[in-house]
Amino acid sequence: MTIELLAVSADDWRAWRSVRIAALTDAPGAFGSRLQDWADAPDGRWRERLSIPGSINLLAVDVDGSAPVGMATGTPATDRGSRAELISMWVDPAVRSRGVATALITAIARWAASTGAATLALSVRPNNVEARRAYERNGFTVSDELGDLLPGGQRELVMLRDLSPERTVSD
Repeated sequence: MTIELLAVSADDWRAWRSVRIAALTDAPGAFGSRLQDWADAPDGRWRERLSIPGSINLLAVDVDGSAPVGMATGTPATDRGSRAELISMWVDPAVRSRGVATALITAIARWAASTGAATLALSVRPNNVEARRAYERNGFTVSDELGDLLPGGQRELVMLRDLSPERTVSD
């Protein structure tokens, strides 16, 4: 399998939509958004989602099958030296453990470092063990910061990755 990462914009909303709907269908408990919130969303809402100022939206495409198999977004730091965020990360279950998550995370980390961010942050549900392991393999550690409150009283885990030049060069 050969993976190509494509940066997409608001004009590519249809391709993004198909992957996002697949993600929300596959892992409904992994995201803050729900399938019913997006399934019938108008075109403009999809365009707006892909128009976060300064962000990068990536689709991972299996070149051999010409099909999207993953996605991730990087949102910028609010000020130089602070932290960027990795959101909307998902990899198709059929291709997990084949380097797609690492490719997406590495690309977002390099992008974030190039914007001047010192840290890349993400939030993950505590029971999403597979995702946590993928993030840990890619240099993230659980922080002491309190994440968003989830239904049932649990909180999301906030994970951080140092983007110092020594770290990003060794990816």
